[in-house]
Amino acid sequence: MNIQSKALSKKFGSFYALHDVNLSLEEDKIYGLLGKNGAGKTTLMHLMAGHLLPTSGDILLNGSSPFNNRAITKDVCLINESSNFKRRLKVKDILYIASQFYPNWSADTAERLLKQFNLKPKLNTKGLSKGMESALGIIIGLSSRAKVTILDEPYIGLDASARYTFYDILLEEYEAYPRTIILSTHLIDEVSNLFEEVMILKEGSLLLHEPADELIEKSLHISGKKEVVDAFCEGKHILGVKEMMGRKTANLFDENLSIEEAVSMGLEAERMTIQDITVHLSGSEEELSHA
Repeated sequence: MNIQSKALSKKFGSFYALHDVNLSLEEDKIYGLLGKNGAGKTTLMHLMAGHLLPTSGDILLNGSSPFNNRAITKDVCLINESSNFKRRLKVKDILYIASQFYPNWSADTAERLLKQFNLKPKLNTKGLSKGMESALGIIIGLSSRAKVTILDEPYIGLDASARYTFYDILLEEYEAYPRTIILSTHLIDEVSNLFEEVMILKEGSLLLHEPADELIEKSLHISGKKEVVDAFCEGKHILGVKEMMGRKTANLFDENLSIEEAVSMGLEAERMTIQDITVHLSGSEEELSHA
């Protein structure tokens, strides 16, 4: 199921959570949706899931609006950071309700993941810890096998071991049953190797949308003598610089940034991580000066 937004804007009162966002997402890819808190990520995901109406512009899944459209929303599963289900039912009841909503539901996947996360079907959801609540949300998201599966910080409360288990399971499920997966996260370094494409939002606008490998190839972190760094940086897009005791480091984002050229000038050079790129592109100059 492909997703397109055309001049998409969403306003709450006088505040624009999203402004003039144009996106085109192909089906059966894993997308990273990144940006600071308040950048508009959650609003965009709720628009995709048909939970909100745009103020202006369009959000279309396979050419149709998802809002109040069961023919579309049955194939879209949005798992939020929290509040994904009523806190008065048992785990098995929540899973039964989900199985009735999603036509591609996999009972085998749900049963396997319950065991993987050590979650008992007869537990009352009112007594779930934050980690257990997150695990249940993940189980619903992956077992739904929805054509569009949207995960908004789905692992809050999970320890590191459980998070890496989730990443492994996510990849296994994607390979077994391809679908469009949109993952919003602040723990970018942990999961960035899963991203095929990356979208970065900043203050409600789409800053970029690129294949993950191309994004990394446009970045460069260099360090060395101040005058040499300055010479290499001339005419290039600089994301940030730091100086200490005659040495200088710089983060660059531009076309045709060559590690070999930097090394030939006596500089240390390496590509930046997607997390570093996101932080530097989406942060303000004041924030970066204290980073």
